[in-house]
Amino acid sequence: MISITHYLILSSALFCIGLAGVLSRRNAIVVLIGIELMLNAGNLNFIAFWRFGANPQPLAGVMFVIFSIAIAAAEAAVGLALIVAMYRHYKTTDLDRLSSLKG
Repeated sequence: MISITHYLILSSALFCIGLAGVLSRRNAIVVLIGIELMLNAGNLNFIAFWRFGANPQPLAGVMFVIFSIAIAAAEAAVGLALIVAMYRHYKTTDLDRLSSLKG
């Protein structure tokens, strides 16, 4: 039987993979993918705690996840728009080469 421990281990593994992607990569698109993985790990935690809670209210955890997915979609759209603008101006998505953005 699958318990909350299994979900939390999977969620922490997803979060660690996303964090490693954010901290180790220089490509902006891979950084965005890592952030999305970390948000999905949080969504998995929402669902696990809602499902295995003492008194799960109908659809309470699901509503948190839907709201979080909407925020993640907006974040991805803004992030990709910034990456496209950055690529048009600098012809690269390498984050280390963009030090001229400092004020």
